[in-house]
Amino acid sequence: MTIRTALLGAAATLAVAAPLAAQERGESGHLNILYWQAVSILNPYLSGGTKDIEASSLVLEPLARYDQDANLVPWLAAEIPTVENGGVAEDYTSITWTIAEGMEWSDGTPVTAEDVVFTYEYCTADGTGCAQEGKFQGIASVEAVDERTVRVTFEQPTFFPWVAFVGAQSPIIQKAQFENCLGAAAATCTEANTRPVGTGPFVVTEFLPNDVVAFEANPNYRDPAKPHFSTVTFKGGGDAAAAARAVLETGEFDYAWNLQLAPDVLRSMQAAGRGEVISAFGTLVERIEVNLTDPSPSLPEGERSTVAHPHPFLTIPEVREAMSLAIDRQTLVDVGYGEAGRPTCNLVPAPDYYASDDSECATTYDPERAKELLEQAGFTDTDGDGVRENADGVRLSILYQTSTNAVRQDFQALIKSWWEEIGFEVELRNIDAAVFFGGDAGSPDTIEKFYADVQMYANNFEGTDPTSYLAAYTCDKIPSPETQWQGQNINRVCDPAYEELLAQFQATGDQEERSRLARAMNEYLTLDNHIIIAIVDRGRVSGKSNTLGGVLLNTWDSELWNIADWHRISE
Repeated sequence: MTIRTALLGAAATLAVAAPLAAQERGESGHLNILYWQAVSILNPYLSGGTKDIEASSLVLEPLARYDQDANLVPWLAAEIPTVENGGVAEDYTSITWTIAEGMEWSDGTPVTAEDVVFTYEYCTADGTGCAQEGKFQGIASVEAVDERTVRVTFEQPTFFPWVAFVGAQSPIIQKAQFENCLGAAAATCTEANTRPVGTGPFVVTEFLPNDVVAFEANPNYRDPAKPHFSTVTFKGGGDAAAAARAVLETGEFDYAWNLQLAPDVLRSMQAAGRGEVISAFGTLVERIEVNLTDPSPSLPEGERSTVAHPHPFLTIPEVREAMSLAIDRQTLVDVGYGEAGRPTCNLVPAPDYYASDDSECATTYDPERAKELLEQAGFTDTDGDGVRENADGVRLSILYQTSTNAVRQDFQALIKSWWEEIGFEVELRNIDAAVFFGGDAGSPDTIEKFYADVQMYANNFEGTDPTSYLAAYTCDKIPSPETQWQGQNINRVCDPAYEELLAQFQATGDQEERSRLARAMNEYLTLDNHIIIAIVDRGRVSGKSNTLGGVLLNTWDSELWNIADWHRISE
């Protein structure tokens, strides 16, 4: 197997990202960033929310990450381990990382192999409820060989070993700060979770949950000329429209993330001349997640949306397929994204060698066939009220939730009308994004708790390999009270057949076979079973000020991956 890498030294700079003229640390002054989904926590191991992961990436860093062209590049590591350089065992049973010389935490202490070992122990400890546990799937042990060398040993040959400790979802955390936060104690470590000691270009100076985070340049950052900004305000809240206006029209902010707005709206705002819209395609898919368990509030707390109570009708394949057939994906693209969207039925839309042929599904809108499937499943409208029910009196009545966002509410309205046309009763709910994606075990409104029948959102996998993404749908990753409602298996899928496909995928190094197996897992979840109803392959869309230089939009890692290189330029 080959992997595209750029073998840069850990302290090296991508030349394309460098400012036009040499600058000193902090010379560009203050940077204002607006993520309208506010930050809840600065620990990506306790939240799967993109806004939390990306805000954390200003502080916490991995051993390696992907650049804007999907090249794997060293970050805290001295180089990318490969079979050729001896870093990956010839039988693919281990990978050995070496931390680059001189790596320091923001408190001035050295980054050591023990910090890497501890990061693994933290995420895999019983009771932590680690949101990124899929990153550590199949690892038998992580051990410190010496002060700067770490060996990861796998349970079996692992032919894509560059997963754990790679990318913004799997950074290194400091053992000294988190060592008393293992297991159930993880959620109680407020100071560590909101003011982590890191190796990144910035340190936290103030954290107001679900509002604003203030940063200043890390005095111990490895490049003495960076970061170019001395301070950063990372503001949350509002909505995509307000965020876009703040950059493109008023110039109040320098950068705004996730401008999920109709294309004509963005074009109108950009005409003001203060900023520009930037976009790129990767693996970001807007999808409808189907709950295979019963979220009924009539169940006792702690039993809702758990595997002990299967859903009364969404466990029926024909019902899920009918829901998919009743969606006009091209209309959703036209309404919500224009050129920044493409109809899809795939959970894994890229790279091409992992993507299934979904062209027929993505372009098919067939409400009549959907009605036939519901009839086959035993659901008819016997009383003429427009809602189908079966012989046991179970009505096709669903609660459909998503985050508060103009495009998503437009999608909800359209999909509600399409589903009602085929015989569903649909209640809509939208939840503040900071809460919806916040991962708070005490909240009833998180994506993990899933107290609804279906919910809509988008996420993606880092890098070019979907191993950890597809590994999320195993029985052991189902959120539950026992895991503090953390876990990536939102749908509550639990099927040995799927887990066998995953095991085969993880056990082969043949790219053709890996592609076949990845497509099979994707099709199990989407085209074959419609457990995930993918609807739009979304280009990532953000906005930047005309005075902000060095930005390289990256769909394969954190959008803020090279923030140390961002700098102020003249219009």
